[in-house]
Amino acid sequence: MQQNGAMELINTMYDIVRDAYGVPLGNQRCVIERDNFLDLLDELKAQLPGEIEESRKLIAARQEYIAGAKREAESIRRVAEEHARQRVDEQEIIRQAKQMAGEVMSKAEVKSGELKKMANMYADDTLKRTEEAITAALEEVRNSRSRFRSAAGAQMREARQEPLTPDDEEELL
Repeated sequence: MQQNGAMELINTMYDIVRDAYGVPLGNQRCVIERDNFLDLLDELKAQLPGEIEESRKLIAARQEYIAGAKREAESIRRVAEEHARQRVDEQEIIRQAKQMAGEVMSKAEVKSGELKKMANMYADDTLKRTEEAITAALEEVRNSRSRFRSAAGAQMREARQEPLTPDDEEELL
């Protein structure tokens, strides 16, 4: 479950809840193996920081790539300027060299801008998907916990055969 592990865990947890046995007279309640489900939650909790760290690495790699492109553009510009200095006697050659350096810089800046835009879009999309996965997982955990509390409270009431009191509700929370 390394690749896309968090989503696989969430899907597995969803399948467990969906396929769980229903509680008699409680169509919205089910019985799941607590240890198995808690193990899946622990595994999800362990994988999410890794996926977030992977997103951070992508952002850092993007920044390094942009910095490399800028260094390369600067190097090209310096080479062009040095070449122009060697031919200082001829004004036309100097003008052409500067024009070429400007074109190279413009192309490098355009390329750098495009790469930065693509890297930003990719990082944003990755972070968005991670956020959505975390939100979905959290909602599923909250729902499962609520159903578990309701089922546990119903079992406690049935065992005592007493109606639910406000004190009982506080115990469940």
